[in-house]
Amino acid sequence: MNVDKAKKRIAKQVKKGFKGYPQLSLAYFGKTSDIATEVVVTFTFAEGAEPQEQKFVSENDVREDETIQSVLVKIIDRAGANSVLETDGVSII
Repeated sequence: MNVDKAKKRIAKQVKKGFKGYPQLSLAYFGKTSDIATEVVVTFTFAEGAEPQEQKFVSENDVREDETIQSVLVKIIDRAGANSVLETDGVSII
């Protein structure tokens, strides 16, 4: 899947807002606010449940990495997430 198509599919899910659990959250991190070198995916099955995290790291911007964006789309689909939340911008690490 090309990176633009993957980004659009993720954005479409994020735009729906909170629709209940299971919930998936995406947070981008980097050394500067311009380039995100890692993304943390947090999956919460139910309210009060222990969240599970998975991190993807790249030397380049993960938001423009076709492989990572495609994997995020597959994670969202396979998790059956009702809600997909995304932190705005890039948090500095």
